[in-house]
Order: sequence, then C-alpha cells, then structure tokens
Amino acid sequence: MVQKLLAFLPEDRRQRQVLLGAVGIIIFLTYPFIDRALGLELLGSLVAGLIFVILALGLNIVVGFAGLLDLGYAAFFAIGAYTMGIFTWPNLGLEWSFWVVIWICAVVAAICGMIIGAPTLRLRGDYLAIVTLAFGEIVPTVIRNLDDLTIRIPFTSIYLVKDLNLTNGPQGLNPVGRPSLFGFEFGFDPLHWWYLVVILGVFVIIAERRLENSRLGRAWMAIREDEIAADAMGVDPIRTKLLAFALGASFSGFAGAIYASMIQAIFPELFRFQVSIFLLIIVILSGMGNVYGVLVGGLLLTILDRVLIAIWIPQWQASLAKALGWSWLTAIDLREWRWVLFGVGLILIMVWRPEGLFPSAARKAELHEHEWEEMGAEA
Repeated sequence: MVQKLLAFLPEDRRQRQVLLGAVGIIIFLTYPFIDRALGLELLGSLVAGLIFVILALGLNIVVGFAGLLDLGYAAFFAIGAYTMGIFTWPNLGLEWSFWVVIWICAVVAAICGMIIGAPTLRLRGDYLAIVTLAFGEIVPTVIRNLDDLTIRIPFTSIYLVKDLNLTNGPQGLNPVGRPSLFGFEFGFDPLHWWYLVVILGVFVIIAERRLENSRLGRAWMAIREDEIAADAMGVDPIRTKLLAFALGASFSGFAGAIYASMIQAIFPELFRFQVSIFLLIIVILSGMGNVYGVLVGGLLLTILDRVLIAIWIPQWQASLAKALGWSWLTAIDLREWRWVLFGVGLILIMVWRPEGLFPSAARKAELHEHEWEEMGAEA
C-alpha cells in the first residue's frame, strides 16, 4: 500500500520533499474547518500536541544532531514560559507586547542553555545526563522560591531588591499576556492559536533543516559519532556543544512562550521531569537526527497520548460498558498506564529497531555498521 502511494511521487528527492511539504501545509491549514464540520472537538488537544512536537524538534538538535543526552530539557520550556509570564503579568506592572517578549523568551532560554552547557563540556554519556537531570530539577524549585526575592549587598544594609514577588511561587502566574494582531486579541478558542503554532512549527523545521545541512550541523554530527576524531579534524567541541545547547533551548523558549500565553496560567508542576522524558521518548522512537522523522513520530505519539488514550478510548469504554452491561470495563483507565505503554514501546523499539521508526540514513547506517561488516566479510 505504501509502495503504491510512493510510486505516484516524483523520483527527485527535493521535488518529493516540496510536494509532501505542500500537502502537509494544506492539511494543517484546512484541519480546523474539518474538525468543526465533523464535530471532533480535538483542536485544543492537537494545538497542545503541536507545541510538544516543536519541543521535540528542539531536543533533536541536542540529542539527535550533537549526540548529547539531555534529561532536563523541560527546564528550558519552563524558562520560556515564565519569561513570558514575568514580562506580561499585570502584578509586576510590565505588560509588554507578546510579539516582543516571545523573542526575549528565546534569548533567555538560549543563554540558560549556554549556562548549563558551559560546565558540562567535558562530560559525556551518563555523566552529562545526570547533570542535565539535576538542572531540570533545580529550575522548578527555584521558580517556587522566587515569590519573595530579596537581594542585599553583602556586609551592608543596602537592598537592591526587597520582597519582590517574581513568580508567585507554587500559585503560579495568572493571567499571562495574550497576543493581539491588528486589533484582534487571541482568546481561549484553539482556532486562534492553531495557525500561530503551525507557523512556529514551519519556522522551526526550516531553521533546523538549514542547520542540519550547514557546516555547524556537520560538526554536530561529527561530535556525535566520535568527539576525539572530530577535535583532531579541527572541530571546536566547546563552541559546537554550546551552540547545540543554545539553539535547542531557544526553540524551547519559543514554545514555552506560546504555551504560557495560550493556557493563561503557569505553575511549576507543569514542567516536571516527565515532560523531559516524554520529549526524549518522541525523539528516540521517531528517529534521532531526522527532522521529518521527529515531526511525523511526534505527531503520532501526541495523537496517541492526547487523543486516543485521553479521549477516544474512555468514550469507547463507556459506550461498550453501557451496551454490554459490563460496568467493570470503565474501571480500567489507560491514562494511568500511559507511561507503561510508552516504556513497553521504547523497549520494543530498542530491541527490534534501535534507529527509530523514521531514522535518518546516516543514523541507520551508523547503528547497523556491524551488519555491513559481516556482509562484507562473507563476500
């Protein structure tokens, strides 16, 4: 079936990518009308899912391109969201424009990415993962304790800042500034946010594809495959790693800014460790290093998580239990087992297809190098 569909596509790779991209854009532009015409009411869940896909694309730079295992990526998501909240929260009296603050969020997240990247330049593998995990746990804790910020010059009674409620602690920031365009202010309707998120997603994909094919992208991949050999060939590992952390974090800052403005209330609990794990699962299952693979895999996993498990299956269970009189069927809630399902899927992928569902050609060849060597030995 798939081969028959691919037969209608142009043989040239670039033409095929342009055609598939145009079809994808048409689908995304027309889906809100299809959703409302069919009464699916899935637009809100899909908007939030697209934001997580953008986050996964940002993490793909760090993990997929540069090969740096980051377990604290949700921290940059939180930094972007809280930067948007701080600059637009009415209690602080700033209330800057959304279109200005969203770029500030990306810059602040990128700076924080460089801060976490700087002390970890000599670390690899498990050690790097532990440090990024600690960073991901530190940021929400710091956010909870910035509701009474006081800064005093040491050995003096001079206060630079005194009793400043910057993040409102565990209670979070509410409301957060919304974007307005030509007099139209975005509201709670998911349709208002759908096209904004799609535009951001297209921007991230184009930027990431350009980075992948650039000199910097090749340097990332060289470090991923063999850092010592890359260093010997003239690749600056310090600069290259810092740029990976910074650029990956900047995309997370964009996504956090839109997410905070969309839900209008942000709390430290929204950026727990599970968010980083879910994003890492998307990148690994989809195919590390493949931009379009992470895009398609992220869409499938977010639909599975936010639509199938969260909405459709409970509805089917309720209907089936009512029709058959099986009241015990409604007691099985797959939403409580979602991490078990993701864990089983991750184990199966690692055993049977370690390169992921939609891997890049280079990553697939790298992971199956021993098979090619065995075939060459037999020949």
